[in-house]
Amino acid sequence: MSVDAEVPRRELNERRALRIVGFCFLLLAAYIAYGSVLDLRSRRAPEHSIPGIVLACVSLVVMPLLSRAKRKVGNALRSAAMHAEGKQTEFCTYLSAILLAGLLLNVFFGLSWADPAAAFIMVPIIGKEGIEGERCVHTI
Repeated sequence: MSVDAEVPRRELNERRALRIVGFCFLLLAAYIAYGSVLDLRSRRAPEHSIPGIVLACVSLVVMPLLSRAKRKVGNALRSAAMHAEGKQTEFCTYLSAILLAGLLLNVFFGLSWADPAAAFIMVPIIGKEGIEGERCVHTI
């Protein structure tokens, strides 16, 4: 908390946090794209995952609530990093919906390509968040 009193140091920490988060999202997008392409090329059928379906359903309920709380804290603290974290938590809701669609299509209709295709659909969304996180660094 003592760092918060020093505005220049706080801004430096905010920039670092945003840069790290943005970079991690870009790495995640690359990893998911690579795995999705491999799975689609090999036509490897994913295993059914009831815990994965339950977790995706829970995420659809919890993530919007958590996002709202993080944004509220970010606004109260005037923290761009916390506000960005709230936004990223909100976007996790969309990723959970895409994940759930892929899992359900695989389970109920036997579409083994649906799970890696859903992951591949996530790549530009995750990449966009990573790029926007990097851009936020320059606005602080």
